[in-house]
Amino acid sequence: MRAMQVTAYDQPLALRDLDRPAPKAGEVQVKIATCGLNFGDLLLIKGTYQQKPDLPFTLGMELAGTITGLGHGVQGFRIGQRVAAYTGLGGLAEYAAVPADICVPIPDQMTNEDAAAFLIAYGTSHVALHHRARMQPKERLLVLGASGGVGLTAVELGKLMGAEVIACARGKAKLDICRDAGADHLIDSDTDDIRDVVKSLGGADVVYDPVGGAQFTAAMRACNPEARILPLGFASGEVPQIPANIIMVKNLNVLGVFWGGYKTTNPTVLTDSFKVLIDWYRAGKLKPHVSNVLELEQANAALDLLRTRQATGKVIVRVA
Repeated sequence: MRAMQVTAYDQPLALRDLDRPAPKAGEVQVKIATCGLNFGDLLLIKGTYQQKPDLPFTLGMELAGTITGLGHGVQGFRIGQRVAAYTGLGGLAEYAAVPADICVPIPDQMTNEDAAAFLIAYGTSHVALHHRARMQPKERLLVLGASGGVGLTAVELGKLMGAEVIACARGKAKLDICRDAGADHLIDSDTDDIRDVVKSLGGADVVYDPVGGAQFTAAMRACNPEARILPLGFASGEVPQIPANIIMVKNLNVLGVFWGGYKTTNPTVLTDSFKVLIDWYRAGKLKPHVSNVLELEQANAALDLLRTRQATGKVIVRVA
């Protein structure tokens, strides 16, 4: 099979021929149709992600495809069934051997592109807003990096969950996409003062932050007492240092979100979240925003769309 692999850190992926993986006990073999790219893939290439797999490795955190083989003891799945999975690695290949217990059946009406765009982006935002922040209807939600892969789902889910949504992104074109996703208020991070605008709207009750850096600081200073701040990534490249005195004076809650960590520490959080999200998709309440679809051989160009922030929503690699 063909696979796009990291063979050296901070270098382009290499297209390589590998043996097709056979499913072990408890695994299914999946013929991969699509792979969703994520900011974490860029960190894996640089060797700065929370996990550092041995070289060489096949990139690609989430995939969608069709089961072509069943390992010993697998129940509840069948050959020919379409599934999506958060695997952490291995999505940029023609086949993968995937633990059956992390596979999610794909509804008939869901395309392979939507399926590969769904789990991480919507899962991260739903776990952050529902499980971590316990966000309530009519609360005011500030979403930083709102036009990105996870940010746009936070806007969409925030509106669906009854929040008043403030979307912060760069430039009119990206803000227009945020408005289409349901944002009530828009902040241009290039020209507007985040703190002033948010305070003029009544302050933030929940802050969703995949950006970090100066935007985190501005958002924190625009929080209402007892607000919840959700750091879940640092796309700015700067990990903010949180002043304990401001946290204390405002009784703020800073709630870290590492969605992938639940895969080992408490997978029920993920499976329960997926059930809700799939039901919302079936009901027509969610529609993944896919800005670009490229072929497997173009995976490096697809990653550049994330690296240069040209993409809005998700970038998908079509494998088959």
